[in-house]
Amino acid sequence: MSVRKLKPITPGQRFRVVNGFDTITADKPEKSLIAPKKRSGGRNNNGKMTMRYIGGGHKKKYRIIDFKRNKNGVPATVKTIEYDPNRTAFIALLNYADGDKRYIIAQNGLKVGQTVISGEGATPDVGNTMLLSQIPLGTTISCIELHPGQGAVLARSAGSFAQLMARDGKYATVKLPSGETRMILLTCSATIGVVSNSDHQLLVSGKAGRTRWLGRRPRTRPVVMNPVDHPMGGGEGRASGGHPRSRKGIPAKGFKTRSKTKASNKYIIERKKK
Repeated sequence: MSVRKLKPITPGQRFRVVNGFDTITADKPEKSLIAPKKRSGGRNNNGKMTMRYIGGGHKKKYRIIDFKRNKNGVPATVKTIEYDPNRTAFIALLNYADGDKRYIIAQNGLKVGQTVISGEGATPDVGNTMLLSQIPLGTTISCIELHPGQGAVLARSAGSFAQLMARDGKYATVKLPSGETRMILLTCSATIGVVSNSDHQLLVSGKAGRTRWLGRRPRTRPVVMNPVDHPMGGGEGRASGGHPRSRKGIPAKGFKTRSKTKASNKYIIERKKK
């Protein structure tokens, strides 16, 4: 994993830092595992803009990812490590022994030709998926299920990981990337290792146009809006917009929005760090 700083031969490259892509081994996706991806541009079914600051961007094809890893006991060989425009992490193409092909989220250290396996009999090696009841305590994990058979929902982005802290009864205690410590059923599965592309946070786009290529339009600051458009708008000259809050009036910067009666509160041992 590495990043490259470009020579400033154009203004847009002066501060740009790009991914080295030294772990990528293929530039074309597997045809049987891609699907069309439609863009809404932030519009609803009437053509009215309901989400601001969305639109444009490069055309993408969706890569169908196997988040469930439910092909238990069948070994698979890593054929390629690929770039995925729909996520920050890299993905790996697996060739199963029975001829099936699937994409998974690639972990750091996953190499082409390596064998991975999920379910019973799997060892705690990078890329293998196991139940939380079988993973050794203290192991670094990622792509964690929250409900058995649901598929990975936690720690899926580039460089993220969690740690298996303890087991008690039918629950495992897991420290999540946010710093939150919570209980997860032992029958949920997780993948061993840290998610790939951990240098993603070091990238610098270098120019506004690259953000447009990603489908993000310029965002207007609330302070410069009119009172009709935002609670922080209005005022004479450079007058401040008052207390920071959302367009709907919900305070920001430290205001807790999580419901005190939420059912999953009982599973959270320690809240995430501020």
